[in-house]
Amino acid sequence: MSLSSTRVKTLLSACGAYLEGHFELRSGKHSQFYVEKFRLLERPEIAGELCAAMAEAYKGKGVERVAGPALGGVVIAYEVARALGVPCAFAERVGEKLDFRRGFTFKPGEKVLVVEDVVTTGGSAIQVIDAVRAAGANPIGAAVLVNRTGKSLELGIPAIALLEMDIAAWEAKDCPLCKQGVPIVAPGSKGTGK
Repeated sequence: MSLSSTRVKTLLSACGAYLEGHFELRSGKHSQFYVEKFRLLERPEIAGELCAAMAEAYKGKGVERVAGPALGGVVIAYEVARALGVPCAFAERVGEKLDFRRGFTFKPGEKVLVVEDVVTTGGSAIQVIDAVRAAGANPIGAAVLVNRTGKSLELGIPAIALLEMDIAAWEAKDCPLCKQGVPIVAPGSKGTGK
């Protein structure tokens, strides 16, 4: 990839996407730091640069489609697909899993690049990978904007992250911020954030 981790951090900071406080993540875990992808996605010039770097990592690898999870993954999938010159699709929550709706169909064995915004546990990315397989296509790789796990991405397929971060996340019962009485915010799809 041609984009350095320093440049990625600079872009996240420039658009106000990197936040400090007390947050409940989609996974239910708590953290002192949060990457608010929508501060990034509301800035096409920044999102375009980051998504082009994600696409660059997979140029020449035969990607035929890009897929991501709704809601934040829609813009990312679109921009990465645009950079690769292929169609995109997005999976939506149906009960406890993600599935392709709205008429998205895949050719048997179609080579799909799965994209995601911020990975904390990898759950959403793995659900998109499972949905791609269930649709008869072949997930050949994954690309994420930020891997906040502090360890290598383990998604069951080759995966890259534009930015690797080791950001602590705790179960609610073990959260030091809860013990200190710091008010919590549940941003994004979790619910109460602004």
